[in-house]
Amino acid sequence: MTQHPAIEPGKVAVITGGASGIGLAAAKKLAGLGMHVVIADKQIDRDQLTGEFLDSTIGAPIEGTRLRKMVAAFHEIDVADAKAVAEVRDSAFAVGQVSILMNNAGVGGGGGAIENPEGWRRVIETNLFGVINGCQAFAQRMIDQGCPAAIINTGSKQGITTPPGDTAYNVSKAGIKALTEGLQHTLRNIAGCQVSAHLLVPGFTFTGMTRRRVSEKPPGAWTPEQVVDFMLERMGAGDFYIICPDNEVIREIDNARMTWAMQDITQNRPPLSRWHPDYAHAFAEFLAKETSG
Repeated sequence: MTQHPAIEPGKVAVITGGASGIGLAAAKKLAGLGMHVVIADKQIDRDQLTGEFLDSTIGAPIEGTRLRKMVAAFHEIDVADAKAVAEVRDSAFAVGQVSILMNNAGVGGGGGAIENPEGWRRVIETNLFGVINGCQAFAQRMIDQGCPAAIINTGSKQGITTPPGDTAYNVSKAGIKALTEGLQHTLRNIAGCQVSAHLLVPGFTFTGMTRRRVSEKPPGAWTPEQVVDFMLERMGAGDFYIICPDNEVIREIDNARMTWAMQDITQNRPPLSRWHPDYAHAFAEFLAKETSG
């Protein structure tokens, strides 16, 4: 597998939401590849994290004692606090060249369009402003280094197809999609810039958020480690949109769902027509056609 040139031993990777789930899996993988990892999260159990990094399941050809040195720092912060994110930046650059920034911290449970204003504020400030704060704190310094680097923002399929349910979460993730697209446009138009942006869109993944609903990994879910392996593969291939499958949904199904969602606009259907009873049969036929071959 071709690695993205930003993934280089001795360089620094900063991961928000890195104490669990996809963030922790990414931190362990990158540490195993010889990077110095800086983890930021709202709640950090340092003893537990140290044990995670020394666990033999990491599978990296690095002695445990050396792997411990790959963990540069743990920061217990709220990513909604721009000043705190800037302090993490300063700490990370004090370690060395920051070549990976993964804005991954996220929460759910915001609620519907006309309810729970406090939940909305929590979700938007963490999910969207957390990513904005990360990009604005780190991006220019990463550009100025003059070396290959990557900014990975964790989005969601809910930010693309916006299903009924947690509208606040959908809004936050749709904002991350738009932000990351704009970021990549900016980066590619800066002369000599070697920083790329990537939108990570996980499928059904068994993380801490999932574990609140079910105690064991459902058969249809991927593990965080599978998501990270797929992410690194697609980054190496140069992808911007990293749309992860899972054990239930293949890429062709995702493509059909996303196409249908956009066609609500181009064909002047009601919004979220995929879940509208008057369009249920039409969507089923469309899905079957798009995934038949």
